[in-house]
Amino acid sequence: MNYHNETRLIDCLPMGMMTKTKIVDWLSESTKLLAEISELASLETRVILCHVLDKPREWLVLHPDFELEQRQLDLLNLMITRLQTGEPLPYLVGKQAFFGLEFKVTPDVLIPRPETELLIEECISWLEEHPAKRKLADIGTGSGAIAITLADRFEDLDVTAIDISAKALDIAIQNADLLNVAHQIKFTQNDLLENIVDRYDVIAANLPYIPTQKLNTLTVARYEPVLALDGGQDGLGIINRLLQQSREHLKPGGMIILEIEEGQFESAPILADTLLPGMKKSIINDLANHPRILKIMV
Repeated sequence: MNYHNETRLIDCLPMGMMTKTKIVDWLSESTKLLAEISELASLETRVILCHVLDKPREWLVLHPDFELEQRQLDLLNLMITRLQTGEPLPYLVGKQAFFGLEFKVTPDVLIPRPETELLIEECISWLEEHPAKRKLADIGTGSGAIAITLADRFEDLDVTAIDISAKALDIAIQNADLLNVAHQIKFTQNDLLENIVDRYDVIAANLPYIPTQKLNTLTVARYEPVLALDGGQDGLGIINRLLQQSREHLKPGGMIILEIEEGQFESAPILADTLLPGMKKSIINDLANHPRILKIMV
């Protein structure tokens, strides 16, 4: 039986003949459906099931014959349908894992991605090598993934998290509270570093960097906030502004670290050379060997 058609038949069944579906059967059927569009179908179906049942994955393994209630089945099947239309799983379950932490996410914030963990790793290495430098700004904080992860790692880190979106900042503040680092982070609604008077040892940012024309061809723009994706004509418009502002806000011996689009591996360093002459620049590739991080050091 196709369990995703069950709800269409349910109204026709006499009382006492409601169908029953076991976890193992629903997982099998749903994984087959998602496998047509996702390489992670097995994982995604389990994440959805854990979310709806409010159970850990270990519980699913131990209870394969647990029978789903009709209301649970209806909700599960609705979420599978939404996944099939391209809606991101983290928005469906309201959370996303990032660098060992769990973040609340909504369509008001960009979903934290594994590529950004490379930026975190570079920041951790730099901060460990410079124990006296503990003032960091996360520009375009979104869900707060960068600011919160680094505050969680370094208890003495003084973090300012900036975003132009009030709705994004609200999510970031909630995440900081949930992860017990709110006391380390100052959240500020602002347009980059405009009119900010502080100076920082580290300026970190995952800003919008996708060229506008390319963005229009990507599925991600259907669901995630365009404000967090659209980098202008060449994808470097907002990065350009931040680099200009950083000249007045980076402390001596500090570091600027930015996530970039892979096609900007030449244009981004050239822009940095123009705006920040004399500073050391380097490009770091991600695990897929794509240029991903621009690091600038005094």
